[in-house]
Amino acid sequence: MTHRSLPAVGILVLAVALTAGCGSDEAKRPAASSTPDAVSSTVSPPAVSAPAADPSSAVPPPVPPSAPPAAPPSVPPQGPTERRPASQPPVVLPRRPASAPGAKQVVDAFKAAGLKVSHPKDRSVDCGPDGLGLGCSELIATDAVTVYVFPDEISASDIAETWRGQSYRRGAVVLNYLEAKTPAADRARYEKVLANLR
Repeated sequence: MTHRSLPAVGILVLAVALTAGCGSDEAKRPAASSTPDAVSSTVSPPAVSAPAADPSSAVPPPVPPSAPPAAPPSVPPQGPTERRPASQPPVVLPRRPASAPGAKQVVDAFKAAGLKVSHPKDRSVDCGPDGLGLGCSELIATDAVTVYVFPDEISASDIAETWRGQSYRRGAVVLNYLEAKTPAADRARYEKVLANLR
């Protein structure tokens, strides 16, 4: 072989070696290794930040389908509605006679005489049909005595007879001691004030 053919032979050997080394890309790539060295030896391209999203071009997130509307509760059929008055009509009591003192006037006379009439309560509504139904015109109860005023002396006499031993009557006014705390010895003082009341 001459000196001149040496470089040609070298090029040929180099070409064969390169051709033998050339194959598919998979053959060229080294097998993936599970060791940290193999992972760290691979170089990843630098991260490129994404441009800021334009709010006007943003697509809204999908809206989940809403649940179907609930069926309205079933209402049982009703009959005609009963109409009631907004308030109960006032109880109309019979008028006391002009000659009889009022229940408040009697209680005030007891107080002026120094007699006990603590915790007075106007309970005239109890005279009507929704109360005791006694048919009285006025009724004031105190801790010592209860004062009834009736529309006439006959009604007052009938009630006083019913409460015999626990009452005192003067005209259309009846003093009742049934619910009172007045000792029997003090009752005469109340009765004297009522008897002198004009």
